[in-house]
Order: sequence, then structure tokens, then C-alpha cells
Amino acid sequence: MPKTYEIEIKSLLGSKENADTLRMKILEKGGKHKSSTTESQLNHYFTYSDLSKFHQDLLPHIPDNKKEVFIEIITHGKNFSIRTRDTDGKVILVIKASLDAHTSDNGVSRMEFEAEMPMSLKELDQLLLDSGLEYQARWSREREEYIIDNTTITIDKNAGYGYLAEFENVIEQSEEAANVRKKLLGLMNDFGVEELPQDRLERMFSHYNSHWQDYYGTDKVFTIE
Repeated sequence: MPKTYEIEIKSLLGSKENADTLRMKILEKGGKHKSSTTESQLNHYFTYSDLSKFHQDLLPHIPDNKKEVFIEIITHGKNFSIRTRDTDGKVILVIKASLDAHTSDNGVSRMEFEAEMPMSLKELDQLLLDSGLEYQARWSREREEYIIDNTTITIDKNAGYGYLAEFENVIEQSEEAANVRKKLLGLMNDFGVEELPQDRLERMFSHYNSHWQDYYGTDKVFTIE
């Protein structure tokens, strides 16, 4: 199975009105729903110090058609972001490694591994904890997904952040990353939304991680400049 690279740019929408405006523009330009329903997601982020036991313990549980990519990203990746996700009962292990100078949590260009796991979110979390990882934070959100040409656009209502949009392409050649990023920024400009600066995003991410118990599963929103 080929490696894939995720090129993703975020835009902070803030209000429901701004989210409604973006949604209307997407549909007016021919965008289509990827799903007829809004997904409810729980995302649990983990920290690590050594991934050797994680590699050993998780490999037997990884689907056969994903083992090669799992080994590749663990062996050759750097600055990992590891999370578990429950999307309306579908449990997924997500691993991202950075391709640019940013972190793998919020970076623009990343190598990506994703696999559905045959267990509950609680069981998967425990497997990661037993392999030496620790909780960083728990997140909750509602997500709408749209597709326009080969670009996926999501509109999220995130605990803590409020409304956030993500513009994403997935590629198989890392050399294409710069051109794809340029195209995504052009599309965002067409929709009248701006990139959320990485330094502000990192400050938001850090604040949430320090106070996630106050926001997880709620509609509370904070503002960090």
C-alpha cells in the first residue's frame, strides 16, 4: 500500500454565521457532501518518549493491509502525533509525522497513517497506555465534510476552538507538497477565508491541552490571539 501525505490548511471561522457562509459558498461552487450526516468525534491525543514498545505491541492489532505503512511511518517518521478517534462508534488509530518545520499535531504537510481498529475506544486507549504512552488531551467535535474536485473541506465545531475549517489534499509524492499548498491557499482565497497562522494555532493547542478538562464534551470556547 503506498504512503500518503496530507497537505492541510486550517482557518478559524469563529462564529456559526461564518461557518454557515462558508458552507453556502462551497455548495454554490459545486461542492458535495461526503456524508449526509454530521459526524460526532472523540479524539484522544497521546505523548510518547520511546515508540519501540508501542511498535511491538500495536503491530499484531494492525490490519494486514496497513502493516507495511505502519512500520514505515514508525521507522522513518519524526515528530509524531498519535491519537485515537471514535467517529460515531468507528474506532480509528491515527499517526501523523511532520514533513515541514511545524509539529505533526498541526503542521501543514504530514505523512499519515490511519486504520480502523477492531476494539472499543477505551480498549485502544488502554493498549496505548500499556505500551508506555500517556494522555496529552481529549478533544470532542462535530464535523461536516465536503468534496470539491480533489479537495476535502471540513467544517468543525470544536470544543474550545469553536468553528474551524480545514482544506485538505492527500498526495502520494512529497515533492508535490508546495504546489498543492499553493492551490489550497488559492481556493481558500476564493471562499474568502484566511489561513490560521501556525504560531497562533500552536498557542491555541497548548492552551487547550493545559485546560482540556474544562472544554471536553462542552460548547465552551476560548479566544487566544
